[in-house]
Amino acid sequence: MSPLQAIILAIVEGITEFLPISSTGHLIIVNSLMGLSEDQFAKLFIIVIQLGAILSVVVLYWKRFFSFGNMKKTIDFYLKLLVAFIPAVIFGLALKSYIDVMLGSVMVVAVALLLGGIFLLFVDKIFRKTETAPDVEITYLMAFKIGMFQVISMIPGVSRAGATIVGGLTQRMNRKQAAEFSFFLAVPTMFAATAKDLYDNKDLLSNTNLGLILLGCVVAFVVALLAIRSFISYLTKHGFVIFGYYRIIVGALILLLLALGHELKMQ
Repeated sequence: MSPLQAIILAIVEGITEFLPISSTGHLIIVNSLMGLSEDQFAKLFIIVIQLGAILSVVVLYWKRFFSFGNMKKTIDFYLKLLVAFIPAVIFGLALKSYIDVMLGSVMVVAVALLLGGIFLLFVDKIFRKTETAPDVEITYLMAFKIGMFQVISMIPGVSRAGATIVGGLTQRMNRKQAAEFSFFLAVPTMFAATAKDLYDNKDLLSNTNLGLILLGCVVAFVVALLAIRSFISYLTKHGFVIFGYYRIIVGALILLLLALGHELKMQ
């Protein structure tokens, strides 16, 4: 992997991680188009650079993560994130072999993008009543239910952000609150995935590769900062429709390329 390829992947990660368009799906596709399908380090890289995206959430919402003036409220915040995170741990371990197979299929990504895009076209109408609703008090049960939606995003192309935001909407949250809880939930989820992959592939961490990872994390951090701010503003005003159309176009384009005999693969 070259520094330029590392920067491109990091930009894709930073833009897509918190949008309902599937960062994993986009990274799989870009990884394949750049000819890195057989590069074991590239597979590790696209997981580890999530650390940069994680840091952007912590920096933007640092008062939520490090507000110790009210310890009871802070502990409650962390416990609810833990409860929402638990389903991903359980199902992730139980279904790991199936997930690994799906991660190697661009076809799965394309179909998930297409179907998810069609669904997003109707989300605003389905949850119209919560559009201007005030923030609700998030209970532990609500957090757990949102965590169950996150499990769906283990299918590459579904979008972790999209699934958890919709999960929040089902719990009567408005768009902004649902999106922010999705961002918060990304922190333990992505940190755990990154830590596990680093441990499992520590033999790939040469000085050169560590330099590429640092570069990727910095780029992903900066891009994600901009993406989060823009997304919250756009989502609050305009909803999900544009993301639905985008997913449909990308999914259909991939299916067309596959039908024409173009080889797109992850591994």
